[in-house]
Amino acid sequence: MTAGTRVGEFEVLSPLGAGGMGEVYRVRDPRLEREVALKVLPEETLRDEKARARLLREARMASKLNHPNICTIYEVGEADGQAYIAMELVSGEALSERLSVERMVVDEVLRLGHQMADALAHAHSNGVVHRDFKSGNVVITPEGRAKVLDIWALGIVLYEMASGVRPFQGNTGFELSSAILSTTAAPLPSGPGGVLPTRLQSVIDRCLEKEPARRYQSAGEVRAALETAQSSTTGATRSVVLPAMPGRRWLLAGTGLAAVLVVLAVLDVGGVRRLLVGGGGEVQAVRMAVLPFVNISGDPEQEYLSDGFTQEMITQLGRLHPEGLSVIARTSVMRYKNGDTPIDQIGSELGVDYVLEGSTQREEDRIRINAELIHVRDQTQLWADTFERELAGVLTLQGEVAQRVAQALALELLPAEQARLTSARSVDPEAYDAYLKGTYHWQKLKPEDLDTAQRYFELALEKDPSYAPAYEGLAWVWAARQQMGIVPPHEAGPKAKAAALQAIALDDTSAEAHEALALVRTWTDWDWAGAEPEWQRALELNPNAANAHAYYAHFLAIVGRTDEAIPHSERALELDPFNALFHGLYGIVLCFDRRYDDAMAAARTAMAMQPLMNVARAALQYAFIAKGMRDEQLALQRERIAHDPGRVAAFERGLAEG
Repeated sequence: MTAGTRVGEFEVLSPLGAGGMGEVYRVRDPRLEREVALKVLPEETLRDEKARARLLREARMASKLNHPNICTIYEVGEADGQAYIAMELVSGEALSERLSVERMVVDEVLRLGHQMADALAHAHSNGVVHRDFKSGNVVITPEGRAKVLDIWALGIVLYEMASGVRPFQGNTGFELSSAILSTTAAPLPSGPGGVLPTRLQSVIDRCLEKEPARRYQSAGEVRAALETAQSSTTGATRSVVLPAMPGRRWLLAGTGLAAVLVVLAVLDVGGVRRLLVGGGGEVQAVRMAVLPFVNISGDPEQEYLSDGFTQEMITQLGRLHPEGLSVIARTSVMRYKNGDTPIDQIGSELGVDYVLEGSTQREEDRIRINAELIHVRDQTQLWADTFERELAGVLTLQGEVAQRVAQALALELLPAEQARLTSARSVDPEAYDAYLKGTYHWQKLKPEDLDTAQRYFELALEKDPSYAPAYEGLAWVWAARQQMGIVPPHEAGPKAKAAALQAIALDDTSAEAHEALALVRTWTDWDWAGAEPEWQRALELNPNAANAHAYYAHFLAIVGRTDEAIPHSERALELDPFNALFHGLYGIVLCFDRRYDDAMAAARTAMAMQPLMNVARAALQYAFIAKGMRDEQLALQRERIAHDPGRVAAFERGLAEG
């Protein structure tokens, strides 16, 4: 847009930046006679209900903050088909740019670090947490007042200010992710023989601890520690210019900046941060899909084996590296079973970077697995291999395949994850076979298949009484019967709970067992206090568990915490975009949040996939009632009972009689 163009009430003065997420302009607000920064978002933002909802939620969260060091979000709006965010105009230079040409003195690191921690502590106290704090998101202004616009690790930025380099290096996102997980930052020159105060070194080291429990638990703690470091640093040390770390060349500026302070961004509302201050390198999660493994045995009775291996690989990979790898859930990938959809189309529809595909073949008690990892963009093969094992060692085989995928993607696994993959117990072949058959049937969610599934799970336990997954299966069978109205809650609930508790007793690391227990405590017991720790434990064990995200969101909405619920709903849909049930549950959550138009959109998306989806119809019904759309509500009700003439007659008679 050129100078003079109007966006709603705003008059464009000049462009500030542009990128894939939209454009940022310096504009004049004639109503208050001030200049602001206006982010104009792509047109698809208004068409995509999920993106639009996320934008509004993030803006609401940012607008909660009232602090002299926090940038103000003025408004979010729409004008002439364009969505925009108006926020405080902050001029300055990115800290990363400053560090590329000039070194800091000790006092600056202490002072600016304290200001960052203070602003972030305020954000935390208002329930706002940022996930992408870095020097590229810190703006240095000449006004002498710190403003905060962005927290992964305050320690990363403190280290960079003290040394001029980032503590972890990598040429690619995978290399950087691996370095963060597996290496230790090079020690800074501190103590009696160095120039960095020992207390400041201690603050940085604790921020960068690998184990979250050993880090500071709040930005307020960091602020207090930096205050102590400031008070104990002598005047002579404060004025020392910190040297560059070895191995890096620095461009020296002819002149330094005047008195400066820091500007950070608490939230990346609509991606505005990158356009205002420029983005530094960041680790982006890789998205991948495990396509249905093909049964090449020639025996259609072995479909349960290929489907079961597909599900197990989704679960294994989902737990592999939650921050670096997102794995699409079963429902969305099974639509490609027995099809010939091109890889590039699958990649586009699921929004994935990589696909894992393969085949299974069983001969008596041996299993052969062929697996291949493909890069969607150019359809090149990153890795392929064939594995043949005794069926008793199939659990170890699954871990081995997951490890090989991690190696191909350059994902460095933590020791605990490596141990989990390599320490899988052996399983009785007949028990495992029965378990896979039980899973195959229960996932069909039909009454007769649930009965068959129960028999197979019980058979698995006869063969191996300590096989926890079979108890998980029983828990899910009874939970499904309750949810489908086949068995009343007072009968199904206790049986589901008993099976889930037994599974947890045998294997406390089973995310599925904790999720099943959470469902029972939510649906049957109405034990909110007892349910939430189980939801959280399930997601801690498998952050890529789409089902847990979807139902935890429903739980949070029920207890009135819709701000927390919506991100979980959206994460479930990111992981399982073609799951009609999850779209319907999202509609329910949005109804709890009183966002009825968005709820109707989510419900209609679900019904486009599955017209008879009861959860989606319920969401639509709630929204119609809330908005006073009586005609639409009655039409939906008539459609729902159209198959039953008796109910139709009773319904119409009831309307006529008032």
